[in-house]
Formats: sequence, structure tokens, C-alpha cells
Amino acid sequence: MSRRELRRAGVLGRVESGDWKLKNAADMLGISYRQSKRLWKRYQEEGPEGLKHRSAGRESNRRKPKKLRQRVLQLVRKKYSGEEGDRFGPTLAAEQLASDDQLEVNPQTLRRWMLQEGLWSRARKQRAHRTQRERKAHFGELVQLDGSFHDWFEGRGPRGCLMNLVDDATSKAVAGMGKEETTWAAAGVLRTWIEKYGVPVALYTDWKNVYVREPTETELLQGKVPVTQFGTMCARLGIKIIAASSPQAKGRVARNHGTHQDRLVKKMRLKKIAAYESANQYLGREYMPDHNRRFARKPASPEDYHQPAPSKRELDEAFHIETERVIGNNWVVRHESRYFQLQRQGRYYPPAKSKVHVCEWEDGRLEIRYRVHKVQWREIAAPVPAVGLPKPVQLNRTWRKPPVPKADHPWRRDYRNMRPWNQPRVPTTTAFAVAASSSSP
Repeated sequence: MSRRELRRAGVLGRVESGDWKLKNAADMLGISYRQSKRLWKRYQEEGPEGLKHRSAGRESNRRKPKKLRQRVLQLVRKKYSGEEGDRFGPTLAAEQLASDDQLEVNPQTLRRWMLQEGLWSRARKQRAHRTQRERKAHFGELVQLDGSFHDWFEGRGPRGCLMNLVDDATSKAVAGMGKEETTWAAAGVLRTWIEKYGVPVALYTDWKNVYVREPTETELLQGKVPVTQFGTMCARLGIKIIAASSPQAKGRVARNHGTHQDRLVKKMRLKKIAAYESANQYLGREYMPDHNRRFARKPASPEDYHQPAPSKRELDEAFHIETERVIGNNWVVRHESRYFQLQRQGRYYPPAKSKVHVCEWEDGRLEIRYRVHKVQWREIAAPVPAVGLPKPVQLNRTWRKPPVPKADHPWRRDYRNMRPWNQPRVPTTTAFAVAASSSSP
């Protein structure tokens, strides 16, 4: 079953247990009430397995022939394509194909084909005038998350960032103080919310790279959706992240920041709080409970859309950073300038050049996993870089003029008078006479 089908099974399970009504299930799943009734009937008859899509893995019965699609796209590319201002739109191109080329194609079908082939792009529409957005109707349906940098201790301590979670329907809030707006800071305040209220449906954040990020060139070419480490944590819990298009869209949490920058700063001044740890204790015990009693309101609908809070072990598994690394030929994994020697797993090592996942927790714990299995390891020292041999010492020698060849030196002889290398040496008459006289008695 797909993730969406599993989610439908979980929501309908809560309807079966009596926690929710079928109307609430339709809102949670984003479908009409009529569709929810059909799903509920199938769920009662066949159980969770009945929620599988009947056409999964099969091609459409109304698909167009491949030869027709290739011919149509070839004509569009040849006759009706061009620059953005010159090319034909899907509707006009369909009309021209019908009148000039006798090819009947639905404009919407042609539009999908052209989008897939890069022959058409969606026109940019004019932005509509913004109006004030109404609150969500249910507690836990949307929670706004943002960080606020401020001189919270008024010079008594370091500057910090207040991580703030505010429910859109009730204005209930949970906050935590830290040094920066990091992944662990966001994960810490979200875990506090989950342990207190449960798992929300969606988070509303800004475009800070802690929450969402732009895709890289490789991801654009491969069609992958960019996900941050915090986004991966939320995906493990089934939480959707929605990025706001403007600062005004997060007005509820922004106004909450203004309240804290006035009231919290003054109250911590009276308590003489000057450190993050004591500030977090004060936030959890006194300030935030009093803030929620004063400013929280009732939601429009009484149903709670929070999923039940997972166990501590499941939360520990969800809130960790996972990084992909490659095993070296010597079964060493390098991660953030640290070196980990993998140990033998039974009789075998994990394959060299394969990929493992390095999992880190906020308390410093670290695990290395190959596929879904935990791998034993030990940390080793970084290799010492090779040191080259010392250069030879150059002696200070006095410069002497090279010798000049003598007049009878072979270098000065004419090459035309020299004996060729392939002819034998012929002794002269004088040499024969000397030899004969020396040999006579």
C-alpha cells in the first residue's frame, strides 16, 4: 500500500473507534464527504486492504496510441513551436492540427504532452489581492513555526533565538530558547509539542533552509524533491511542511513574537534570568502555561486533529540526522573529518564502495546503518599525510669555463672525410711495412 493509502487506513481507523466522525475524516484526507462515504463502505467490507487503488500497476484503457503521440509532437515541434511569444498554445495547436493535419487531439491531452516534452510552460498568472486568511477550524490542523532573534536578556546574557510554535486554530503556543535557529532547535520545540499535544497535521514555516530549500542542479535534472534534515524528520512522523510565500502569511506567529518580546523580556528581568537553560525552565513551568491561559481561544470545531503521540523510542528514531556516505576500499567511512573503521558483520564486511547512512542524535550518539542493518564500527585516527623526501643540498661550487676542443679533435673534423660506420678499416702501406720489418729474422 502507498503512503496515502496507509494514511487513509489510519484516519478511517479512528472513525471506526469512534474518535472522529466521517465528516472529520473527509477534512483530514482532503476529499469530499461523498468520496469519504465510498471509502468508508469499502473499509467496512474489505478492511484496510480494500483501500488499494483498483488500477494500480495497469495502463489506462483510454490511452492514445504511441504512434499518434509521436506524430502529433513531431508536427508541433516542427510547425507550432518556437520562442515563448511565438509558439502556439495547446488549444490553438489542437485546432490547427484538426484543420490542417486532420489529427483530432483534445487540447488538455495535447497540453500534457507538450508539458512533458518541454514544448509549453504554464503561463504566470497575476497574483490575486490578498485577503485576511481565516483560522483553521480544528486544533492541530495547522501549526505555525518560526524563530525570533532578540536581546532577550537585555545584556545580562548572550543574544538568543526564541523558537515558537503557535496553533492556528487556538493560538496555543510552545516555545524554547536557544542560540540559533538550527535543525536541532526546531526539532526540540516540535518534540515538546508532540509530547504535550500529539502529532499535528501540518507545519507552516518560512523559506529558511532549515525547513525547506531550493533544489540543486542534479535534483532538477533527476526530478527529485529537495528535502532538508528537518523535513525528513517531519516526513517520518507524517507531518506536512507548508512554506509561506510572504511574511504576512505567518502573521499569527509574528504577532506572538511581539508579545513575547514585551512580556517575556520584562518577566525574565524580574527573575534575573541570564542563561538559556534557566530561560527554558521558566518557559516550560510558568510563562507558557500562563500565556496559553490568557491568550488561547476555543477552536471552531471541537475535534482534535492531532495524531496520538508516539513512544519515546519512536520519537528518538524520528528525530535524528541521517547522512549518506560511501564505504572506502579499506572499509573506512569518513564523516565530518572523522574516520570510522567498519567491523566484520558475522563472516562478511559490507561491500566496499556501497552506501551507508550515518545517523546522529542531538546528544552525540552515532550509528552507521547499511540498508536497514546496524553496522559495528570503531573510530580511528586520521591518516598522517605523506611527507616528501628532503631536497638535496645544493653546494656552492665555483663556475669554471668549459674546455675548448683542440684543432685535431673529432668534433672539428669534416664529416665528409670521415670513414662510414659500415666500411671496415683498411691498413695503410706504411703499416704493412712496419709489420713486415718487425717480423723478419
